Amino acid sequence: MLKPRECIAALSPYRSPIVSRERLNLDLNENTGGCSPLVLARLRSLSTLDLARYPEREPSERAVAKFLGLKPEQVLLTNGVDDALLALFATYLGPGDEMLLADPTFVMYSIYGAATGAQLVRVRAGDELAFPATELIERISPCTRVIAIANPNNPTGTAASRPDLLRIVEAAPNAAVLVDEAYFEFHGETLLPDLARYPNLFVARTFSKGYGLAGLRLGVLAAAPEQLGFVRRFCSPFNVNAVALACLEEALADQKFVAEYVTQIKQGRERLVQLCDELGLRSWPSRANFGLVRVGPSADVFVAAMARRGVQVRDVSANPGCEGCVRITIATGPQMDGVLAAIRETVAEIRS
Repeated sequence: MLKPRECIAALSPYRSPIVSRERLNLDLNENTGGCSPLVLARLRSLSTLDLARYPEREPSERAVAKFLGLKPEQVLLTNGVDDALLALFATYLGPGDEMLLADPTFVMYSIYGAATGAQLVRVRAGDELAFPATELIERISPCTRVIAIANPNNPTGTAASRPDLLRIVEAAPNAAVLVDEAYFEFHGETLLPDLARYPNLFVARTFSKGYGLAGLRLGVLAAAPEQLGFVRRFCSPFNVNAVALACLEEALADQKFVAEYVTQIKQGRERLVQLCDELGLRSWPSRANFGLVRVGPSADVFVAAMARRGVQVRDVSANPGCEGCVRITIATGPQMDGVLAAIRETVAEIRS
């Protein structure tokens, strides 16, 4: 009887987190304003031949490298950041190895890490869900081969400082240290300039959030050329689709669109915090495009009540330290008017 590897058999199936598309989806950290009009125009201009040909990734990697201030050999385009995680973990992890991660954090780190047969070493976040830099360093061992860090973190929205991140990179010279900057546009701080000094540092970016291209699945993995060359061996030459590559130049060109969207999100974050303060709800300072809010012991009741008002939010109370919490994606300015009204009504309903 054919059987999978033991580490694969032990995993639970991971299904799409999409609950409904009939509501305003504030449960997936998507860009609720859509993509740039320039991208949409490029999509409409594609020909039948554009779709019939295999995609050529390298010219787009040169364009992204120039935009990021890197060399082309430091940049790998991937089918979303998930594709980058798979390739990175497959390159450096195997049975007998250890992968360090803070807890809570992005769920795909543990899923892909466990799939390699490596041992997951989870380090709990500190008080107020603070990034546990010192504790992570203390858990580094000769078996540590990968350290995965989301910065800003998901689902908390909190961020680690650059000095703390570099302490970890320096403390683990024999491990690949991934700093996932998926929410960079809302945070504004990056470790890309440090790639030249640290051959074990990897930085990931995505076009799903600030650029509104989640449906096209386009990610970036940046690192020292030699190490990135190893990761390339696990990537198909056609891993990024032709439609995503065709739209990349327009996406990069319309930085005004990105900046205007980011401004709306930052304003929305402040409005959410102000409402939480007014309602007596605990919230955390966020550096991403979402906020974490403690709504009480029955987060599922809050989620259901919001859904009845046409807004889908995410119950994250199963995450360590997030008991009774929901994660709410920040919407555009006009959308937030309705979202905040729905929160106010929901809280009143639960408390009545």
